[in-house]
Amino acid sequence: MIASMLRWLDDRTGCASCLRAALYEPIPGGARGRYVTGSMLVFAFATQAVTGLFLWMNYSPGSQNAYESVYWIQNELTGGWLLRGVHHFMAQAMVALLPIHFAQVVIAGAYRAPREFNFWTGLVLMLITLGLSLTGYLLPWDQKGFWATRVATNLMGLAPGGDAARKLVVGGSEYGHATLTRFFAVHAGLLPSALVAVLALHLALFRRHGVTAPPPRGRADEYFWPRQVFFDAVACLALLVVVLLLVIRFDVGGLVAGKLDGPHLGADLGPPANPVEDYRAARPEWYFLFLFQFLKKFEANEFLGAIVLPALAVAYLFLMPWIGRSRVGHAVNLGTLAVGLAGALFLTGQAFFDDYRAEWTAYRPERFQADADGRARYNDRFRASRDYLAAVDDGRREYARLRELVAYHGIPTTGVRTLIDDDPELRGPRLFRAKCASCHSHVDAEGRGIAGPEPAEGKEGAVGNEPAGAPNLYRFASRAWLEGLLEPERIVGPHYFGDSAQGREDTDGAYPSGGMVEFVRDTVAAFDDEQQGKLKDVIVGLSAEAGLAYQADADREARQSGAIERGRASFSEIGCADCHEWGDDGIDDGPRLTGYGTVEWLVRMISNPEHESLYDGRNDRMPAFAPESGDGKANLLTLREIELIAGWLRRDAAPLPTE
Repeated sequence: MIASMLRWLDDRTGCASCLRAALYEPIPGGARGRYVTGSMLVFAFATQAVTGLFLWMNYSPGSQNAYESVYWIQNELTGGWLLRGVHHFMAQAMVALLPIHFAQVVIAGAYRAPREFNFWTGLVLMLITLGLSLTGYLLPWDQKGFWATRVATNLMGLAPGGDAARKLVVGGSEYGHATLTRFFAVHAGLLPSALVAVLALHLALFRRHGVTAPPPRGRADEYFWPRQVFFDAVACLALLVVVLLLVIRFDVGGLVAGKLDGPHLGADLGPPANPVEDYRAARPEWYFLFLFQFLKKFEANEFLGAIVLPALAVAYLFLMPWIGRSRVGHAVNLGTLAVGLAGALFLTGQAFFDDYRAEWTAYRPERFQADADGRARYNDRFRASRDYLAAVDDGRREYARLRELVAYHGIPTTGVRTLIDDDPELRGPRLFRAKCASCHSHVDAEGRGIAGPEPAEGKEGAVGNEPAGAPNLYRFASRAWLEGLLEPERIVGPHYFGDSAQGREDTDGAYPSGGMVEFVRDTVAAFDDEQQGKLKDVIVGLSAEAGLAYQADADREARQSGAIERGRASFSEIGCADCHEWGDDGIDDGPRLTGYGTVEWLVRMISNPEHESLYDGRNDRMPAFAPESGDGKANLLTLREIELIAGWLRRDAAPLPTE
C-alpha cells in the first residue's frame, strides 16, 4: 500500500524523481570532505528559519516592549534561552562559513565560465546573510545593539543622498519605534524571502553545471548518495554540536553535573537601550570588527573608508569571473583573496587587542619619554580600552541587577525602564558620571569604577594648570574612607585633596586654602599614641552616624563596646570641635557632622553646599545642583535624582530576595 501511495504521489508531483536525481548526482572523483560547506550553510539557514519562526511567536517589535519580550524569552519562557541561543550562534556560524565556502569556490576556479551567474548569486546570498546579521543585531533593543546599529546607519549619511536613505531606513530623524519595526520587517520578512529565492536559483544553477573542483587522480566517480550524504550529515551534526556548546558557554562540566546556571545560558543580553546615554562599549559583532577597525584608519576621511573602499572591494568580487579568465588573472584573484582574508583577520585581532589592551598589558607610558606624540596616542588608546572594559563591566552589572529587580517586582506594564530609573544602583552611577565625574571619581583600590578628570602629564595629582579634581567618593563616609582622609600623606594624594586647591602647597610648604588639610598635615601628624586611639574612636563614631548597611555589623559591635560613645567624647579633645559641630558639641565653621553621610545629609550637600548647615557661604568650588526648593527650573538635578546618587554612594541598593 505504501509503495502504491508513493507511486501515486510521484506520478502527480514528480518528487521521487527529483529526489532520485539529487541523490544520484555524479561527483567527479568521488565524495570529499571539502564539499560539505555548502550543505552546512543550507542547514544553518534552515535552523535559522525554524528558530526564528518560534522567536517570532514570542517577540513584540515595539520600542516599549521589544526588550521586555526578549527578556521574557531569555529568562522566563521554557527553553527560550536555548531557542534564542541557537538562533544567535547559528547566525554567527553562517557568517564564519561564508568566507570558507567562498575561498573554496575561488581556489577551485568555480567562478569562471560558464558558472559566472552561479558565483554572482552566491555573492548576493553572502550580502543578504550579512544584512540579516546587521538587522537582527538591533532587535533585542539593548544598549549594545542599539548603539552599534546607530553608528552603522549614521555612516550611510556619508554617501551622496545618504541622509535621505538613512531616514528611510531609520524611519525618520530619531531612532525609535519606527526604526525597530522596519528592521524587524526587513529581518523577518524581506531578507529571508529574498534569500530563499536567490538560494533556489543558486542551487538550480549549481545542479546545471555540477561540481567544479578537478577530480583527484586515481579516484573513481561516485554518486552523491551515500558517502557524500554521510559527510554532509556528519558536518551538519558537528556544526550543531558546536553551536550548542556555544549556547551553554562550553560548560560541559556543569552539563554533566546538571548544574547549569541560568545567567550563563544562551546569547548575551545587556541592559535595555537608552537613547540619551552613549554606550562606550558599542561594537559590531566580531565578524564586522575588521570593518570597524578599518574605519579607524580613515578618521580624517570617513567617506573614503566607509563608502568608497568597501564599495570597490564588493565590485572587485563581482568582477572576479572576468579577471580570472586567464591563468594570470586567476592567480591575481587568489592573491587578492589571500591578502583580503589575512587583512580581515589582522584587523579583527587588532580590534580585540585595542579593546582589551588595558587588561592584557601593563600601563607603561615611560616607553615614550622621548616621543610626546607617541605618548599621547598611547595614553588615548589605553584610556579608550579602560573605558570599553568599564562599560562592559557596567553592562553586566546592570543586567544582573535588573534580573534581581524583575525577580522581585516583575515586569511593570510601563516596562523595565521604570525599574531602572527608580533604582539607585542602576540610575545612580549614570547620574554620577554625567554630573559629578567632572570633579569626583568613584573607583576602588584596583582602579575599577568611574574615573574623574585625567591628571596632567607627569603629575600624579594635578589636572592641567588649575586644580580641577575632588575626593574619590568610593565608600564615602565609611571607616576606610575616613581613615584615608585623616592620614597626613593620603589626604594630599589623588584620592582626596591632592587634585584640588586645598591640597596644593605654597612656596612655604603650607596649605593656606585648606583648613582640613592643614589640620591633618600639622596637628594629626603630631598625635601621640593616646591621641591616635581617640582619633580611631572618632572615626568609628562618625562613620556610624551614616548608618551604612554594609558595615552594620561593625557598627553594632562598636556600639556594644562603647567605641561610638568614646568617639563622641573624644571629638572635642583632639580638636575636631574647633571647626565642626557634632550633636551638641563644637562650632559650625565647617560642615555640621550631625547625620554625616546619611541620605538627608548627602542630599543637602549635593543640593546646595552653601546651606548654612554646611559651608554657609564659604563653599569654594562645588556647584549647587538644586538651590531652588522643589524641582525648580534652575536646578541641575531633581530631588529624586539627587536621592538616587546619594543612595548609590551609600550602596543602599542591596540585593533583593528572589523568592
